[in-house]
Amino acid sequence: MPETPATVTATASPRTTIQADLHDRVASLTGQDGWRTRALPAIGLRSLSLSDGPAGVRGGAFGIESEGVLLPNPTSVAAGWDERAAERAGRLLGAEARRAGVDWLLAPVLNLQRTPFGGRHFECLSEDPQLTARIGVGLVRGIQSAGVVATAKHFVANESETERLSYDALIDEKTLREIYLVPFEAAVRRGDVDAVMAAYNSLNGVTATENDELLHRILREEWGFRGAVVSDWGAARAAAATALAGLDLSMPGPDGPWGPALVDAVVRGEVPAEAIDEKLAALSRLAGRRDRATTSGDPDAAADLDETLGDLAASGMVLLENDGTLPLDAPARIALIGPLAERLTLQGGGSAKVRPMPRPGLEERLRHALGDGTTITVEPGVAIHRNLPPLADERIPAGITLRFEDTAGTTLLTEHRRHADLVLDEAVPAGTARVVVSATVRLTEAGMHGLSVRGNGTYSVRVDDGIPQTFALAVPDRDPLSPLVEPYERRIDVAGDREVRLTVVHEWDAEADWHLIDLGHLPPTPEDDVLIARAVASARDADVAILVVGTTAEHETEGVDRESLALPGRQDELVRAVCAANPRTVVVVNAGSPVLLPWAELPAAMLWAWFPGQEGARALADCLLGRREPGGRLPVAIPAGESGLPSVTPVDGVLDYGERDRFGSRAEVAPRYPLGYGLGYTHWEYETAEATTRDGEVIVTVGVRNTGTRPGRDIVQVYLDEVGAPPRLLGFAPVTADAGATAFVDVRIWPEALRRWTASGWRVPEGPLRMTVNRSLAIPVLSLDIALPRT
Repeated sequence: MPETPATVTATASPRTTIQADLHDRVASLTGQDGWRTRALPAIGLRSLSLSDGPAGVRGGAFGIESEGVLLPNPTSVAAGWDERAAERAGRLLGAEARRAGVDWLLAPVLNLQRTPFGGRHFECLSEDPQLTARIGVGLVRGIQSAGVVATAKHFVANESETERLSYDALIDEKTLREIYLVPFEAAVRRGDVDAVMAAYNSLNGVTATENDELLHRILREEWGFRGAVVSDWGAARAAAATALAGLDLSMPGPDGPWGPALVDAVVRGEVPAEAIDEKLAALSRLAGRRDRATTSGDPDAAADLDETLGDLAASGMVLLENDGTLPLDAPARIALIGPLAERLTLQGGGSAKVRPMPRPGLEERLRHALGDGTTITVEPGVAIHRNLPPLADERIPAGITLRFEDTAGTTLLTEHRRHADLVLDEAVPAGTARVVVSATVRLTEAGMHGLSVRGNGTYSVRVDDGIPQTFALAVPDRDPLSPLVEPYERRIDVAGDREVRLTVVHEWDAEADWHLIDLGHLPPTPEDDVLIARAVASARDADVAILVVGTTAEHETEGVDRESLALPGRQDELVRAVCAANPRTVVVVNAGSPVLLPWAELPAAMLWAWFPGQEGARALADCLLGRREPGGRLPVAIPAGESGLPSVTPVDGVLDYGERDRFGSRAEVAPRYPLGYGLGYTHWEYETAEATTRDGEVIVTVGVRNTGTRPGRDIVQVYLDEVGAPPRLLGFAPVTADAGATAFVDVRIWPEALRRWTASGWRVPEGPLRMTVNRSLAIPVLSLDIALPRT
């Protein structure tokens, strides 16, 4: 075996020669820690800070105290069907990243919404490859315009959480090319994305981080990608195979499969030294992103952040049903009902979670808008929590004291925290043997309150000067994030109408992956039968009932797929009871992913609000009152039932995508509401459509007239009408017009949207193509033929 050379010189670009010690160079290809890359001063490579997205910028650690901007969930952004709005959302994310000192944002998610059972469905954009591609490109451009690296993830076929670290996605090449690779190709070719994240799973038998076909031949050679490929956290498991396939950065650090093993592979000649230099050159290009920025963010949005976030949320809200009840006209009595009525679910769970800036809730927004002339009563209707809800900040006005002790009980460090969800994944003092958490908790209501501790390991809990209760919480092992997203819980009952001193002691286990001290609380609450009866009485006495149902971050989260699409708890029963009590019931669905709506014909109106971000209550109140129009259209089908939906559960480690492209709105079973569906507060007549070709694109110019009495917004959608197949989305464009006005909008169709994959590669269909202009996938209104020019 040859001796390890002290230095290796390789040409990384015509202008750059990289020369440094091999060990240092290889070390710089693994993270310095969980959220930073390692600097290499010898070549001028600085350390880069990374953060999860995609609806906000959490920063590195999970247990942060600082608040950040929370955008609507990505599906909500895609529901706006507006590339410019997506780019503006990206600029907001970029500006927030810069404010937080983050260089590299792990967003957007470009996996498709193959099945609503997927736990991270809410992080994805759409079921449709073209809609995902175009909104994704807008997000990439916006993020990177602010001087922040965007990351197209998770490359590829990462649509399920069950066995996500190991399953093998089985996809035929035609489906892979025409469906699942489309958004990633667009991010590279049209968005010039700086980074791509290689997924945990395998594709057709080859692990994504070791997949030369994906990372080298398709991504780099065919698409011309010049950025960096980063592993999902812990997805790189081999040295030579990942390095040769095209992985550039292994995260997290400082441990990983590279280091000495990769140095040895270079010395043995298994991995060319030039490959190491190419990886460093890719990271160096990312480090220069700020120098190439066209802006530091969105100054207009920053000037009125709340208004911008409200616009984004409202433009994604989808009006599914309306008999004329919406918009509301200053009712005298409103019954605000539902488990999410008082506190909307603003985001899903998992690594995408951020701590949003506090904003007023829906009740306060409605009261402020309607004034003293309207009486609002609030009833929860039913309970839907699994664990107790988080201990609210207002219950602990003095915050929490956090004390680190050694084995002798000596205090090593004392900290003050404002919030009761503690994830201690940052550095702790050496010698820590236990962590003591204490807080004064306001239990102002009479009756028995529930308090809880969630986490893993050994704890003791004492209330005031009572006898401590000691217990152990097991570590869930379904997924690496299981301790965070589905921790076990211990509850205790405490008499209220007073303040109590709560002390929790957590025995420190240095070998544990996570250290979680998460406090929960439930005030005295009647049983569901009583809550439903109260809700019905409130609805019966009101001019209008606003019923907010949906899911929470417990039900939609990374690391766990959904077992059922039914609304949690007895919400379906609540909807039927309230609708029977008041025919003017407006149902708001506050969910990031599809749920079943077996009662859809009952409400006077139904509005899908998604997970709307920190200004969600503002946007929802405005949409209900007509101050904003719910301008969204569905980016994903809402199924009529669970039968026939693609599975998230691998069989013998294999997840078969055998449905090919027949999922969502293109499935054999028609959905309750299809892709592109949505109403508005005005009416539209589609009058003309004309297709032309220009610079390889097809441009469909559509004339639409607003025949209603209000200004409004619609989404013009163009589909390919294929014999023997469901319509296929080709392009779209938003249009606005005043009442009675006619507007013309150009729908630009990318030439790649017309391609089809064959045994000999891509082929553009010959002969005239039949296109339709639609209100949704299922509602064509105009048709036209176009002959494509021969190439």
